Amino acid sequence: MTAEPVKPAHQWPVPPQDGYTVDDLFTLPGLPPHTELIDGSLVFVSPQRDFHSIVIDMLVTGLRRTAPAEVKVRREMTVVLDRRNGPEPDVSVVRAEAVTSRSVTRFQAADVLLAVEVVSPDSEARDHESKPQKYAAAGIPHFWLVEMAGTDEHPVVRVYELDPVTKSYALTGIHHDRLKTGVPFTVDIDITGEALDAL
Repeated sequence: MTAEPVKPAHQWPVPPQDGYTVDDLFTLPGLPPHTELIDGSLVFVSPQRDFHSIVIDMLVTGLRRTAPAEVKVRREMTVVLDRRNGPEPDVSVVRAEAVTSRSVTRFQAADVLLAVEVVSPDSEARDHESKPQKYAAAGIPHFWLVEMAGTDEHPVVRVYELDPVTKSYALTGIHHDRLKTGVPFTVDIDITGEALDAL
């Protein structure tokens, strides 16, 4: 008598020798939601903390309140940086003309004015190192990095602007209670712990 071979619960795709491309990201069947492509490798996102979700909500609402008509604010949409990189910023500000229909699944880096990453334990290295470098190299003019701080677990937002000479980001401000800046448009958002508690 021969035992039946055990079938795995899920068949993971075998990566091609040179890694995946952005086209693969949108055509491979069965990928989990919010899968990213970084350097040709698929990155699966872990379940997020409440902080991550409500900070995204706070930023999207705050940005939409003052966004001019020529831009749109989107959450968790793939941004195509090149054929081997399709990260998914937590929040993006894109040119309005890039939103061509309600079935859009991705934006090109040239259409993105601001990429925002809210740091999670599983994404800390990517959010601090590889993503900002890739966003800068792709020419995205503004980048914000948001982290949890203090005993009240409030957000701290680091605001960066692209230096066109070095193609890297320069820190232009660190915001603890109020996120107030004039770029990419006038922004004024209460980011205190109390504001988060109200959501």
